[in-house]
Amino acid sequence: MPTASSTSPNPGSARPGGPPSDEAPQPTVPAASPSRWAPLRPLVLRLHFYAGVLVAPFLLVAATTGLLYAFSFQAEKLVYAHELTVPVGETKLPVSEQVAAARKAHPEGTVSAIRPAPEADATTRVLLSGVAGVNPDHTLAVFVDPYTGKVRGALEQYGSTGALPLRTWIDELHRDLHLGDTGRLYSEFAASWLWVIAGGGLVLWFSRRRALRKVRGTSGRRRTLGLHGTVGVWAAAGFVFLSATGLTWSTYAGANIDELRTSLGQATPSVSAAAASGGEHAGHGTAAGTGGDAEHGVGLDKVLAAARAEGLGDPVEIVPPADANSAYVVRQVQRSWPEKQDSVAVDPSTGEVTDVLRFADYPVLAKLTRWGIDLHTGILFGLVNQLALALLALSLILLILWGYRMWWQRGRGSSFGRPIPRGAWAEVPPYLLVPAMAVIAVLGYFVPLLGIPLAAFLAVDIVLGEIAHRGGQRSYGRGAGVK
Repeated sequence: MPTASSTSPNPGSARPGGPPSDEAPQPTVPAASPSRWAPLRPLVLRLHFYAGVLVAPFLLVAATTGLLYAFSFQAEKLVYAHELTVPVGETKLPVSEQVAAARKAHPEGTVSAIRPAPEADATTRVLLSGVAGVNPDHTLAVFVDPYTGKVRGALEQYGSTGALPLRTWIDELHRDLHLGDTGRLYSEFAASWLWVIAGGGLVLWFSRRRALRKVRGTSGRRRTLGLHGTVGVWAAAGFVFLSATGLTWSTYAGANIDELRTSLGQATPSVSAAAASGGEHAGHGTAAGTGGDAEHGVGLDKVLAAARAEGLGDPVEIVPPADANSAYVVRQVQRSWPEKQDSVAVDPSTGEVTDVLRFADYPVLAKLTRWGIDLHTGILFGLVNQLALALLALSLILLILWGYRMWWQRGRGSSFGRPIPRGAWAEVPPYLLVPAMAVIAVLGYFVPLLGIPLAAFLAVDIVLGEIAHRGGQRSYGRGAGVK
């Protein structure tokens, strides 16, 4: 699917003076009656072939790094077992005492959040921002034994899923190749084209006669084609899903998607952190953004108790007030099924809940976005989810290798592949071509790393076709034997 051509432009032909093509249909296979969609097949073939050849290197990198990421969750548990787990004790210390122990060991920076131990054998994480030597976009996670208050270590952490150094490194490799914002264009480019190549492969596979789609009893290029197509058909839905969800947090397409969701009233809501009694709060301690202490007003323990009373079960994250007029925010951070994403704001001077936001009240698109991202990153269904992602990544790697092998086999050993005849778009009737171009224009606007390369491809194709035409070498459509 998302690689080189999934079929030859003339599967039933043979080279002059040479053996029959390995894709030649059996004599008993009846000729397929043409459908109204038949003129589109050469165009889809050409797009699938060239997009596969040119985009496949980017997809190969994305698939390989995605395969590593799928296993990073389990690897993280093994590598950082000392920091993440503790022997189960009898009674947990108050959260305030655990934070005090963390601050005694690491007085630097500012307490930006606290994640109380979510399980009996788990540590509490005290997150510090503004620590020298730590990436400004990351925090320093101090791991505290909730039973003894002993600090078991400190590691750099990234993102809402609490990724530690190993997973963070692999995540950034997958997302931007450690090249920052510029590197993110590679992953957005791959995601923009993955669904196009997968969809084109589906069209080509199902438009072939059944006898030409089998793998058993075949050899050579036809066997490679059968493997490529069969695996691609089974994995296509997964590829389309990965493409769509990957685009939701990409640089350009992601911004367009966010803007569209906002205009439709489907943006992800957030709890109001404004304190109801800011004047009283001003006299209680220093705000988290300035002094670095997490304790304000009634303190962490009463704030957590207020959140528990509202039904916020583990795992939760407590965010101290950002300034003298802000409230504590306590939010659930479970991203596995069933998701726990409720949040509350608690007035630091009274300990009363001032605002409640339930995940059940999220707009539909906000929920779908949350589920889609968590499924894409392997969190939603845990190990099963991660194994499914690994299988998809491995399938994509195999499809790319098979695709390039088919390209080589098309050359019959004399060259690295033969080009697909250009100009197939000229054979498409206007009643199909015009709507198709309109859809492509809209998609190109919202997904620029699909639209811009596609426009460039069409422009180059037209220019080369005109040059070939003037040189008397142009051949395309039916004249080229494009099926």
